[in-house]
Amino acid sequence: MRKIDLNGKNKYYTLYKSIRGEILSGRIKAGERLPSKRALAQETGVSVVTVQLAYEQLLAEGYITSRQRSGYFAESIDSPAQTQFSTPKHRYPQHIPVPMPENASQQRYILDLVKGYAPAELFPFSTWAKLMRTVLADCGEHLLERVPCCGDKQLQNAVAAYLYRARGISVEPQRIIIGAGAEHLYGVLVQLLGRGRLFAAEAPCYGKIPAVYTLYGAEVAHVAVTEAGIDLDCVEKLSAAAVHVSPSHQFPTGAVMPASARSRLIAWANKSNGYIIEDDYDSEFRLEGKPLQSLAALCPDRVIYINTFSKSLAPSMRLGYMVLPPALYGEYLRLYGQSANIVPLFEQKTLALMLDGGYFERLVSRLKNHYRGIRKRILQMLCDLCPECEICDNGGGAHFTVKFPRAQSDLQIKQYAEKLGIKIKCLCDYLPQAPLPIAGEGEVERLHGYQKTAVINYSGVTHARLDAIAVKLQK
Repeated sequence: MRKIDLNGKNKYYTLYKSIRGEILSGRIKAGERLPSKRALAQETGVSVVTVQLAYEQLLAEGYITSRQRSGYFAESIDSPAQTQFSTPKHRYPQHIPVPMPENASQQRYILDLVKGYAPAELFPFSTWAKLMRTVLADCGEHLLERVPCCGDKQLQNAVAAYLYRARGISVEPQRIIIGAGAEHLYGVLVQLLGRGRLFAAEAPCYGKIPAVYTLYGAEVAHVAVTEAGIDLDCVEKLSAAAVHVSPSHQFPTGAVMPASARSRLIAWANKSNGYIIEDDYDSEFRLEGKPLQSLAALCPDRVIYINTFSKSLAPSMRLGYMVLPPALYGEYLRLYGQSANIVPLFEQKTLALMLDGGYFERLVSRLKNHYRGIRKRILQMLCDLCPECEICDNGGGAHFTVKFPRAQSDLQIKQYAEKLGIKIKCLCDYLPQAPLPIAGEGEVERLHGYQKTAVINYSGVTHARLDAIAVKLQK
C-alpha cells in the first residue's frame, strides 16, 4: 500500500478514500489481505480507532470483507468505477447555463414594493435566541418526541389566548391546528372538504391561493372583488363547498367587507352548508383604529380561520395555524389523527413562549410604528411626484393602491418605476390568467377599473431604501 499523507485532514475519511482508490485502481488485488488495524495505525501515525472507522466504512460499502481471525481482504470489483470519484472538469454541461441565485434578478432594484415580509433588521434576534435557550433548558429530551397531529399543546394554548386578546375569538385550544405555513393548511382543507369540490376565490388575489387549491385537487372559481369585497351575487350562484376571503383587508385591492356583506356571506354559508375560509393574513397591522371584527368571532361553526407568522416574524419560519369548526375538527382527527405534526417542536415551543411572554405583541407594536413612518413618507412622495394620482388606503395592513389616470398603461407605470430602481406590480398582475368564469357584463366593466393601478406593498421597505429613492427623484 502506498504511503498516505494524513496531516491536517479528516484522517479516517482520507484513509478510507485512499484504500478505496487503491482497490478500484487494482493496485490492491481482489482477495489481497490488508494490514492489520494496529500495523496500519503505526504505519500512518493515526490511532487504531481511526483505522477501524475507515475499515468499517469500506466494509459497509462492500469494498472489503472481514474473515474471522484472519483480518480484512479486498473484494472483487467487477466494474471499476473510479470515474465516479474523480473531479469533473465542469460542474455543469457547457450547453446548460449555471442557475443564478434567486435574488439575482432583484439586485438591480433599490426598492421592492412587491415583497410582503418585514425587513430582516427588525426581527428580534436577541429575544428569539433567549427564548430558544430557555426551551432547550426546560424541555431537553422532550424536544425529540413525536409531535401530536394538531400541534404542541403549549402553542395551541398560547395561540388561543392571543386570538382572544387580539381578535376577540374564543376557541377551544384543541381546535387550533398548527401547520407549516398557509399553503400547507390550504392543502389540508382540500382533503377535509373533499377533492374535486368547488372553492370560490377572490379575483384579483395572491396567486398561490387558487394555485395551491388546484394543486391538491379542488376546482376553483374566480369571483370578482368589488369595493365591498367578494361579489356575493356571484357567490350565491355557485355550488361552492367553501369561499376563500380576506374580509378585513383584501389583497391586493385593499377592499374591506362591511357588516352587511359579512352577514350576507354568513347567511350563505348556513343556508348552503358551505364554509368560509377567513384569511386574516395581516390583521395585526391595522395602522388606524383597532382590528376589524373577524368572521370567526361571528360564526365559529361555519368559518375556518387561517393566519400565519410569516409577515410578523419571517417567511422562513413556516408557522401558521387554522381554527377548525367543531364538525371539521372531528374529520381532521379521522384523517390525520395517526400522523405527526410536521412543524418542529423546538420552533413551536419557542413561539409559545414569545406569545405568552408578550414579546410578540411588543414586536407587532414596533412594526406598526415602523410601517406608519414608511407609509407617511411614501404617501408624501407619491403626492409630490404625481399630484393627480388617486390613492386608496383604508389604514389596514401594509399595502395600498394608487391609480395613475394619466398613465398610458400598466406597462408604462412599471417601466417608469424600474428606471428609478423600484420593483412594483399592478392590480391586473394579480388577476387569473384565464377570463373570470362567472363574469357578467357588469363584472367585465369592473375589471377595467383595475387598470393603471399600482399596488404599493411596503412591508419590506426601510427608511434607508426610501432615502436612496429620494436622491434619485431629486436628480
